[in-house]
Amino acid sequence: MSQNEVDRSKRRFLIAATTAVGGVAAAGVAVPFLASWLPSQRAKAAGAPVEVDISKIEPGMIVNVGWRGKPVWVVNRTKEMMDLLVKHDGKLSDPKCEVPQQPEYCKNAARSRKEHANILVAVGICTHLGCSPSEKLKAGAEGGMGDDWHGGFFCPCHGSRFDLSGRVFAGSPAPINLEIPPYKYLSDSRILVGDDSKGA
Repeated sequence: MSQNEVDRSKRRFLIAATTAVGGVAAAGVAVPFLASWLPSQRAKAAGAPVEVDISKIEPGMIVNVGWRGKPVWVVNRTKEMMDLLVKHDGKLSDPKCEVPQQPEYCKNAARSRKEHANILVAVGICTHLGCSPSEKLKAGAEGGMGDDWHGGFFCPCHGSRFDLSGRVFAGSPAPINLEIPPYKYLSDSRILVGDDSKGA
């Protein structure tokens, strides 16, 4: 074998080896770079549905959960609270929920699913400028809202008032009712906020 043939053979080997190592290095750099474009587990979880155990919510109480970076209230309304809902329709901006701030199955005075009408699920963000209203669930002056207060929510930023269904009172700065997120019942004691597939 001549020296030229040996040099050509070495050259081919070196070119092939360099190409292979370069390809592996390029893949090693490309994989993490492309993976960085995918949403993180935290980002996926932020938009994921949230399961809530409603059996632990006593009548007349509220729990807060986070969904998509927003506070969501789950309220277990008493029979007395439910009875008060129809007594102030004339004072509300949208008592029949005609502005689409809720799924179709919550387009009622209770703004809830009929099988569990006492459970309110609402996004706790004022529809005026995005503040989070305070809970004023107790009726009457005890909650600091006056004798004619039937219970609900009060936004301390600009004074918007919402009833126990998240419907806005006329004259409030908030133009529309609180948003009702999609949700469904997994059982009598568990709901899934953020998903209403199958039977919505």
